[in-house]
Amino acid sequence: MRVVADENIPNIERLFGVYAQIKRVPGRSISSADIADADVLLVRSVTRVNKSLLENTRVAFVGSATIGTDHIDIEYLREQGIIFAYAPGCNASAVVQYDLSVFARLRPNWRNARIGIVGCGNVGGRLYRVLKALGVDVQVYDPFLTRNQVPDLTDLGRVAESDILCLHTPLTRNGAHPTEGMLNHEYIDALPSGTVLINAGRGEVIDNDALLQRLLARADLHVALDVWACEPHIDRTLVQTVSIATPHIAGHSQEGKERGVRMLHDAFLTWQRIPKLDDEPMSSTAHINTTSSDEDTVNRAILASYDVLEDDRRFRHAVNQANALAPAFDAFRKAYPVRREFTHYRYNPASPDANSLKTLGFLPNLPATN
Repeated sequence: MRVVADENIPNIERLFGVYAQIKRVPGRSISSADIADADVLLVRSVTRVNKSLLENTRVAFVGSATIGTDHIDIEYLREQGIIFAYAPGCNASAVVQYDLSVFARLRPNWRNARIGIVGCGNVGGRLYRVLKALGVDVQVYDPFLTRNQVPDLTDLGRVAESDILCLHTPLTRNGAHPTEGMLNHEYIDALPSGTVLINAGRGEVIDNDALLQRLLARADLHVALDVWACEPHIDRTLVQTVSIATPHIAGHSQEGKERGVRMLHDAFLTWQRIPKLDDEPMSSTAHINTTSSDEDTVNRAILASYDVLEDDRRFRHAVNQANALAPAFDAFRKAYPVRREFTHYRYNPASPDANSLKTLGFLPNLPATN
């Protein structure tokens, strides 16, 4: 059996090598010629998987190590009898960590703010549950849910009145509630001055031109963009204008990547009717200083685990040095350093903020042993 995989998916050799020959290819350049003799194709969000790619190949299994599917022609795969697997929720914890790092940087008193969430699926739902457990005032827009499922459900106009607005929707162009251009010129223009706007969902959910016009006319929004229209060919001026700019790495934790490929591996084993094997969990070893009792302890713990401004600074430097943004965008993602989620870090259980840290996902220090 032959497997062709995006070069940026980790652990392919360890998980699939015992069953198949592995060939790695840059995700954006995977072609029909690359997969002509492949049985399995493993991709991330940068590869368009459709008829033009798969026709006249023998691919029988497609896996995407991502939470979204807008890059996959699922109907074509279904028509051709090609098995499809993806990884919904694999990096939800990492994206929530990204959101909270943005909160800590752009609105340090976020626990006293009203936070709006657009899209309450795997990522938005996890963010919602964490914030509610911390006692934060939250309101949600998701037309596919009911108040029985989310008591804080409201409409899209009302959620725009939040102090912090977080976008976590898939990209859809059809159906009763398409998300493409959901935040249009009128919506963006009506956002209250001082709003923190975070998009870690899909770039085209926001009209990027309209957002840039608002920021150039009135620099009164605090915007963090991790996703952009037309990636990797993004707008240099928009990068330079927003408060925080990162190149689609909100979910790039080591744990998230591990979960994603593990979910594809499990689906592959099911397809091949091979028994699943247990895998050793990633260890938790790092410690954070949470002994002080001031109000910033939680923010400091968040930023100690992941500081979004470090990614912002490195990305802006790459953008400033690059003649063309697309290669810089992809190079940053390819060389992204190891980033660990909250569960990797341990706190002092005697900390006054221990309950909040536990709610976020940090783990208590293990008791000393003789």
